[in-house]
Amino acid sequence: MTTVDGRRPAGRWRRVDGWRTDGRAVAAWGVGYAVFGAGCALGGTALFGAAAVGWAVVAVGLAAAAAGAVLGAAGPGRAVRGVLWTLCGLAVAGAFGLLMDAITLLFGQGVDSGPGAAQHVLAALGAGLLAAAARSGTAPSAGSRSAGPRSAAPRPAPSAAPRPAPSDAPRPAPSAASGAVQLTALAGSAAFVPYVAMKLCWASGGTFAGMSGAEMHAASVRNGASGIWLTLESWGLDGTALLAGLGVFLLWGLVRPWGQVFPRWTLPLAGRPVPRRLPLVPALLGAATLAPYGVVGVGWSALATAGVVEVPPGDFPTAADTLLVAWIGLGAFAVYGAALAVAARSYWRRTAR
Repeated sequence: MTTVDGRRPAGRWRRVDGWRTDGRAVAAWGVGYAVFGAGCALGGTALFGAAAVGWAVVAVGLAAAAAGAVLGAAGPGRAVRGVLWTLCGLAVAGAFGLLMDAITLLFGQGVDSGPGAAQHVLAALGAGLLAAAARSGTAPSAGSRSAGPRSAAPRPAPSAAPRPAPSDAPRPAPSAASGAVQLTALAGSAAFVPYVAMKLCWASGGTFAGMSGAEMHAASVRNGASGIWLTLESWGLDGTALLAGLGVFLLWGLVRPWGQVFPRWTLPLAGRPVPRRLPLVPALLGAATLAPYGVVGVGWSALATAGVVEVPPGDFPTAADTLLVAWIGLGAFAVYGAALAVAARSYWRRTAR
């Protein structure tokens, strides 16, 4: 289709090229993900504790490859988008544990499983590709409204002056989240106070839940803690307490205007510019990991408190001590993870333009 002046409506063709590019990317990822899963399954490599999970990875990969092929050939129909969003959710679930892998590598420790860590990375990559593909063509650009053959009168010739790039458009003024979202952020921050106090108590040589700082240090050595981790403990610091502080900083950056100071960079994706909202990368990764981990952990703690399941004491003197620490740690992860998800959604909506 061309306009009356003989030119193609640029916006429409950018959208077509966009979903074709997304379709190819998703199909390529799906094939690679399926091959990886088949290799793990046939080789007996456990993913999430079972080698059979590799076949589930194969199924997701093949479904993604098929959906990508349909998207590239027929465009983003409603059914295709539904399949893509479903697969995106499965990929997000498959990426669970990526944050834990990153933390262990940050402190110089090796990951529990190399293939498992690779699966987390592949799943996270797939989640991003599937989400981008599911959104292909959802927002027609201004150029797609150009007059078609049905227009009765010719339009004036377009100006020779180039249109400003989306990244050059005026940016909306930084804004704060709503009061309700900021209260959620306050709850997420407060949830870490007992956790940080507990960790710093041990790091400074104090005793909590029947465990002294010296005993905790010995347990860290016994469990293979890295030199960086042990050095921080010798300074009276705890690595996870420092990460909790960074997490609270990220949380408030998502809900306050000062968190929108990042440049509105763009990157080519599916033939169209897409804003890069940098704080959302760690926010979504953290929410996808900590929220389910904490919620499931709190549920387990509740069952253990009710006597439904047995609590192994582990490194602590008694099961009650273990349960106390579990409530503090897992409760913090659950509340903070949920608050991070709410704050990330608010940040996304406030920076959408």
